[in-house]
Amino acid sequence: MQRNLKSFNPAIKGPIVLIGMMGVGKSTVGRRLAARLGLPFVDADEEIEQAAGMSIADIFERFGEAHFRDGERRVIARLMDGEPKIIATGGGAFMQAETRQQILDHAIAIWLDADIDVLVDRVSRREGRPLLAGKDPRAVLIELAEKRNPVYALAPIHIKSMAAPHEATVEKIMKALEEWQ
Repeated sequence: MQRNLKSFNPAIKGPIVLIGMMGVGKSTVGRRLAARLGLPFVDADEEIEQAAGMSIADIFERFGEAHFRDGERRVIARLMDGEPKIIATGGGAFMQAETRQQILDHAIAIWLDADIDVLVDRVSRREGRPLLAGKDPRAVLIELAEKRNPVYALAPIHIKSMAAPHEATVEKIMKALEEWQ
């Protein structure tokens, strides 16, 4: 039975922000979660590309990661307007202290986590990931996970994504949100 979370969890009054490594499914799961909850979905990376008028890969190449992270911070701050919605962030967004604090202070942060093998499989299906350009995806993901997972763990909700249909992850999030109240 699918339920509309807004009808049984009045504690959700603002954004729900999905954080985690590239390839974990933040955008795909986010779209499905938004549909289940009857909320708007926003992909922060898409918003950044729209604001900049170029792809994230092009931003990285032309201006560098620091410039990208500054724009990312501003876009996420704009999205954190207090309205209920699902926001998928890029893998590095939560690593930036100011962005992380904005999310923790003004949203329900959900860390989507997955084993390295799952992430490697998923990132191999999509081009345009600047941090993987010309590198071994497994090695990069292991290194990123070592640095990022302790920071991602600051999110109050932790959901393990498996090599299963994304709907299974959505269901885990729904249960976690029920318990959140």
